[in-house]
Amino acid sequence: MAKNKWVAFFLCLFFGFIGAHKFYEGKVMLGILYCCTAGLFGIGIVIDLISLFFKPNPYYP
Repeated sequence: MAKNKWVAFFLCLFFGFIGAHKFYEGKVMLGILYCCTAGLFGIGIVIDLISLFFKPNPYYP
């Protein structure tokens, strides 16, 4: 199912430390990992924001 990149981007920006954007994409295990490690100690959030910005809209995770 296609996902909107802007929804995922803003979920990552504001709730990335709990993995909300990973849950939105359907990647539950990564969402739990982000939740337990505060977004992979912040590094994962920055990487995900950059990668989400350059994805097409809509995209398929």
